[in-house]
Amino acid sequence: MSNFSFPESIKSRPTYAKLEARAGKSYLFVADAEGAEAIIDLASNDKSLMFKAHVIYIPKNTGKKYTSQLEKLDINQLYIGPSYTAAQSRLKRTLESSHMGLQLFLSGTEGLIGQAQRDAMAAGIPHTAIQSEHRGSVGRRMQCVHCKGITEDVDVDPFVCSHCGLSLFVRDHYSRRLAAFQGVCIDAEEPGNIPTAVELYK
Repeated sequence: MSNFSFPESIKSRPTYAKLEARAGKSYLFVADAEGAEAIIDLASNDKSLMFKAHVIYIPKNTGKKYTSQLEKLDINQLYIGPSYTAAQSRLKRTLESSHMGLQLFLSGTEGLIGQAQRDAMAAGIPHTAIQSEHRGSVGRRMQCVHCKGITEDVDVDPFVCSHCGLSLFVRDHYSRRLAAFQGVCIDAEEPGNIPTAVELYK
């Protein structure tokens, strides 16, 4: 099982629940890595959902661990792609052509959930109507507030911005518009005074 209970934080920090089946005309699932487990768990309770489902899945570092299990679920449409960027145009087209009654489920890493939620909101779906369940890595999608560059899968604090090289403090402040947490220079007042990086949530 790949669930993780995030500690309480500020209001902007996303929270996650368990995916629950809802009545709908069609079902769209977007998942990465261990996020496939949430789809498999939901299907084990009601396999009929899969007959009307479109699943967009990005295995990431799990390889083929979950793809064979997904392929056995009789999913109406199953897309397996190498990255969110590669799957993004498919997701946008699906959202743009969707009709009333679509149920949207997101599962996996915070980076995947945030980006898919942002794109769904841009298509007119309110974030309160989107179900999301975190599974797997606690790595974050971070934006440097100084150079605006995005660093994916940050799992230590502080971390080095992959764009400008500044050492950044990992903040819980989150932007739905950017689908990213915010990182601020940790040694701005005392240059060179940078604490040893530690794993998030350790």
